Amino acid sequence: MGELTRDLPKPMIEVAGRPLVDHAIAQLAGVGRLVANLHYFPEKLATHLASAGVETVFEPELLETGGGLKNALDRFTGEAVFTMNTDAVWKGPRAAEVLAAAWDPTRMDALLLTVPHAHAHGHAGPGDFDIGPEGHLVRGRETIYTGLQILRTSTLDDIAERCFSLNTVWERLLETKRIFGAVYPGEWCDVGHPEGIAVAERVLKDA
Repeated sequence: MGELTRDLPKPMIEVAGRPLVDHAIAQLAGVGRLVANLHYFPEKLATHLASAGVETVFEPELLETGGGLKNALDRFTGEAVFTMNTDAVWKGPRAAEVLAAAWDPTRMDALLLTVPHAHAHGHAGPGDFDIGPEGHLVRGRETIYTGLQILRTSTLDDIAERCFSLNTVWERLLETKRIFGAVYPGEWCDVGHPEGIAVAERVLKDA
């Protein structure tokens, strides 16, 4: 985000008058305990999140997506958790509800929320996965990972590294066919770059 994050953590960048992290929290309403990993300008973000009832965990070093989740696991007691990136904005049904409705713990160790290219905005790259007829994911280009998933916490048990990507977990689950995809029926905007802010605001404004 360049100059926009010179003295501000990325989740505090505003889109349509609200910090990105508030857009994310709105999509997670009703899921229960919320915990956020902090690293860059942690005090500013912690103060804001405290008013929203969100617990925080400090990362003394960048741990990547997998290491960050592992760093916060002692805050949770369930067998599976939602994980979410904050650099996206949504228009449509609440994303966590869409994902929870599709979650089947008898078949799944991970369920990723995806969006087809036609409903993705501000995202210039290729897709991440294809979804098979029974919902199984394979690497491909048809759908884009939105940054929201449900993941069984036991999938991290035998990873010794402190810093690692969740792609490490996904690769194992692709082999065992325990990773699935659900499709978000609304609009999704990538706000991981400055140009995405205006795109997201246009999408949110359009009827």
